[in-house]
Amino acid sequence: MKRKCQCTLELIFARPVSANVRWADIEALFRELGAEMAEREGSRVEVFLFGLVRVFHRPHPSPDTDKGAVAAIRKWLEENGVKP
Repeated sequence: MKRKCQCTLELIFARPVSANVRWADIEALFRELGAEMAEREGSRVEVFLFGLVRVFHRPHPSPDTDKGAVAAIRKWLEENGVKP
């Protein structure tokens, strides 16, 4: 795994939940893990990974992902055996 993606993964798993995770870095991590991504209506992004489809909202106007989304992504990654 690329160093930048490893750093993003560590940020996602940090306690307490970080509010400084850039959405672009999360997208890069998903792609590194083998995800297929598609644009949906509005600011939604469809992520197909681990045989599952999840839809996330791309944050705007700030590039940082909110804590709730980071926690949901961490839980999804943990459930599928991805850890830093």
